[in-house]
Amino acid sequence: MRILGAAVITMESLVMGFALLLAMQDHGALALSLGGVIAILCLLTAGMMKKRTGWILGSVLQIALISYGVAVPSMYFIGALFAGLWIVAYFLGRKGEAIRAKLVAERDSKPSI
Repeated sequence: MRILGAAVITMESLVMGFALLLAMQDHGALALSLGGVIAILCLLTAGMMKKRTGWILGSVLQIALISYGVAVPSMYFIGALFAGLWIVAYFLGRKGEAIRAKLVAERDSKPSI
């Protein structure tokens, strides 16, 4: 769960960097500053994925990424795509951790020879 979430949020920071390049042509300092803050927060959030606050902040950043479509219209689509990946990472990661816990429990319950 943590690895998938960190991968998605790290890729989002790279996408925000490219969106900043697109926003440079038409928008002012405010749009560029907000985009830079979102990109940096994405990187910082990737390191916080061990805790629940990392997932909460990551979810808020999904909304911010979609909202950046005001500055770069293609970010509406890309932000929605990454939000979908974020949701999949959360649920697929939980499922994977449950399977891993079950395998560890089975391994520990078998007597060693």
